[in-house]
Parts: sequence; C-alpha cells; structure tokens
Amino acid sequence: MSHTPHELAAEFPQFTALMRHLRETDGHFARLCESYHAVNGEIHRAETDIAPVGDFRMEDMRKERMRLKDEIYGMLVRAEPEAELPTTH
Repeated sequence: MSHTPHELAAEFPQFTALMRHLRETDGHFARLCESYHAVNGEIHRAETDIAPVGDFRMEDMRKERMRLKDEIYGMLVRAEPEAELPTTH
C-alpha cells in the first residue's frame, strides 16, 4: 500500500517523542491516536478509490479527523512543558 498522508508523525514531527510517551502513559491519548489513525486510513482509502464513499460521508470523516487532530494537538501542547521524556545521552 502507498504512503498514507496526514499521519500524526508527519503532521507533528516536533512532537514525535512526546506522542510515543503519551501513547504509553495516557490511555485517552492512545485512544485518540487510534481513532485518528482509523479515520485517516478510511479517508485515504476513499480518496484513492479503494473504498469510495459519498460526498457527505467524506465530509463527515474529514471533520472527524480534524476534530481528533485538534484534540491531540491540544494535549501535546499542554503536556510538552511538563513531559519527563527519557534522555538519549
């Protein structure tokens, strides 16, 4: 399968380590990421005509992806200053 656009690591490259940390330590954050990944995959399959959907469904999926992305970003920004990430020295 081709590269799926809008993956979280590509959307927020500055937060890659923090996302990994939060997925391991925050169940809500992990569920948000799973939901984002699922809807993003659905959108990609629809856009590439693997699993086409109607216009209204596509719009709903894009709105859901945006909502999830906004919530994930908000959690990342709030967690960044207090994150105790492992050092790689």
